[in-house]
Parts: sequence; structure tokens; C-alpha cells
Amino acid sequence: MSIIPNILFAIILIAGIGYFATNVKKLVRNIKLGRDVDVSDNTSLRWKNMSMIALGQSKMVRRPIAGFLHIIVYVGFVIINIEVVEIIIDGLFGTHRIFSGMGSLYGVLIGAFEILALLVFVSVILFWTRRNVIKLKRFWKSEMKGWPKSDGNIILYFEMVLMTLFLVMNATDVHFQAIDNGNVISQYIAPLFSGLTESTLHIIERGAWWLHIVGILIFLNYLYFSKHLHILLAFPNTYYGSVKPKGELDNLKAVTKEVQMMMDPNVDPFAAPAEGDSTEEEVAKFGASDVQDLNWVQLLNAYTCTECGRCTSECPANQTGKKLSPRKIMMDTRDRLEEVGKNIDANNGVFNDDGKQLLGDYITNEELWACTSCNACVEACPVSINPLSIIIDMRRYLVMEESAAPTELNNMMTNIENNGAPWPYNQMDRLNWKDE
Repeated sequence: MSIIPNILFAIILIAGIGYFATNVKKLVRNIKLGRDVDVSDNTSLRWKNMSMIALGQSKMVRRPIAGFLHIIVYVGFVIINIEVVEIIIDGLFGTHRIFSGMGSLYGVLIGAFEILALLVFVSVILFWTRRNVIKLKRFWKSEMKGWPKSDGNIILYFEMVLMTLFLVMNATDVHFQAIDNGNVISQYIAPLFSGLTESTLHIIERGAWWLHIVGILIFLNYLYFSKHLHILLAFPNTYYGSVKPKGELDNLKAVTKEVQMMMDPNVDPFAAPAEGDSTEEEVAKFGASDVQDLNWVQLLNAYTCTECGRCTSECPANQTGKKLSPRKIMMDTRDRLEEVGKNIDANNGVFNDDGKQLLGDYITNEELWACTSCNACVEACPVSINPLSIIIDMRRYLVMEESAAPTELNNMMTNIENNGAPWPYNQMDRLNWKDE
């Protein structure tokens, strides 16, 4: 018996996993370009969020049709790929259906896999129809052109082909069909190949087997370049997602202290700092103008974005025709982060200033100031992404570094600085309203 197929299989497997590992290393490097942030609090709540949101799909089912179909694809694809273990063992050692010795249990498993494969295929067809025939509005926004539009369909074609190959592989496996154990769907496909010789069936079965495992490895490596990276990143993203109340924003200590001294007459500006606080907090830059200014959780958010558009469809600014799209904010952040990563790769691990940044070259001031800070996008996201945090950080940069806030906000902030209130009245007249 020739061992050439086993050697070839081992080479393909090592190459596929090796390339995937290389891209994962690059992914981690890019995410770590962000500022450090402490997310070690509330571990029990974080585990609960990951279990309910990523594993349990609790936010997906808020839209029942899409949620139900997604659960079928999610569960089916994960469970069916348990069969990959058998394929790997068979491929490396030249065996054939190594687990078939499990008897009836094997039949139950393969039978379940076949049913799920059919359900996944049907669900993917419905997803494709919703995207390309019904043309749901959120899939046809301005940012969903070119690659983002194609990517959504490519992954659907991938899944249809992989499920088809799995069922064809089983249907043309003469030995598997003969034992009549687990072929609950493939037995109805097998007659399509009737009349073919056993050697021809063997060639088709082997062809489907090879294409199936190679397709899985291609799919695995395609994830890095696709929005479907969320298949892997949804779990850490929901774990590290914010556990603070949605209306609570992060404030810089140095800025908070200045505001307190300005607004509270009882604060002693010369008081000694509290234990653990520095007299002056050194802040190199207020807010964010590029991806390196964001924290690593925000960059993880960008890579996790599924581009499903639920955030944008719920955004009141977008609904009223404003330029803002929370989905575009995340897509732009990821695109810029990838650009920075490629820059580092091309310059021996060091970023060479390319004269570009996230603010201005990707995201405009108009988009940022259209946001109402309502958190609708955060609430809508099925994997705990927070576009608002990026918007707030970039607006903070515009205000504190560039003095580029809209006129109305600049007037209000000037009044607060000069008068201790948003209104253009002398501080001595602030309480006159109560005498009216």
C-alpha cells in the first residue's frame, strides 16, 4: 500500500495549520498595538456574558428568523467538523472511517451530522436569498460595496460546497452505504450515482474526501481575511466586552480633576494627592486619532465585527439620513489596523509613518459628530462590539487636541470655562432664575 497519499495529506495539513498559525500571530501582534487596558474585573460576569452571548447566541435570537437560521449554521458547522478528527486520522494513517468500529454510536453521530449538513445547506440558501434576492436594506448600505459585499457571499458558497461534499462523500462510499448505519440523508443521494462502477464511485468518494478536508483548511485560512473571523473572536470579544452600565463613559483622571476644581468651590487645588495618585497625570495625547491610540479591546472589537449591520440599522442618526454608520466605524478601524500591520511587516517590525491616520483618512468629523451617544449600536451588536467607545475617543481628540468641535459645543465649553455653566451669564447671575 502506497504511503504517498498519507505524506501528501500530512504536508497539506501542516501547511494549512502553519499558515493559519502565522496569521494568528500577526492578528495578535496587530491587536497589541493598542493601549493597555485593565479588564480583569468581574470575571464571573464576563464568563457569563461569553457563555450566553457567544456560545448561547442570546443576542442573535432577538431577530428570530435570522437568529434561528444562524444557530442552525453555527451548531451544524461546529458539530459536523467533529468529523474532521476522523478524517485527519484516516489521512495520516491510511485507515478508512476509523471510528466506524463504534457501531451504533457511530451511526447516531454520522446520522446527526448528515441531518445538520442538510439543515446548514438549506439555511445558507435562505441567507443567500435574504442578501441577494430580498436585498435586506442593511446589507446594501454604502459601505457594503466591493470586497465586503463579495465576502458575505463567498462564505455562503464555501459552506454550501463543504456540506455538499460531505454528503456526496458519504453517498458514494460503498462500504458506508452497505452497513446502512448513519446514512439517513446520503441514502437518498446515493441513487443519483447508480449505474456507476464501484471503482468510479471510489474515485468520486476519494475526490469528495480530499476536496472536503482541503476546503476546510482553505476556509480556516480564509477567516483571517474575512468578516467571518468572528467565528473565532466572538468568544474573547464577549468575555472582554464592557461590563459597565452602557451610559457610563471613561474619563481621564487629569481632566476630571481640573473640572472638579473649576466647578466645585470647596476643592482645594493645592491639596496633597491621594495615596496612589500622582500630582500630575502624564497624558501624551488626549483621545484617539489613529488605531495605536485606541485600546486593545477596541482593536479586538474591530477584528470581531461581523458586518451584519444590526448596529447601523438601529442607529437613529443613520435612520435620519446622517452619514454615520457604526458598522463603517468598525470596518474603517479594521482596515486602518490592517494597513498599519502591513506597514510594520514591510519595515522589519517597525511602523514607518505613512502620513495617514484613522481620523480624516478613514473616518470623517461629520460621522463622529452625528453620533447621539445613545448606545443603540452597542445594545444591538450580537457579539458585544462597542463602536461608541471609538467615536467618543476620537471626538475627545478633536475637542482636546484640535479644538475642532462644532460651534455650538465650543460656545458651551467656553461658557463652562468662563462662567461655570453652559449659559453665557456671569457667575454672579447664575441663580437669578429662582427669583423670577
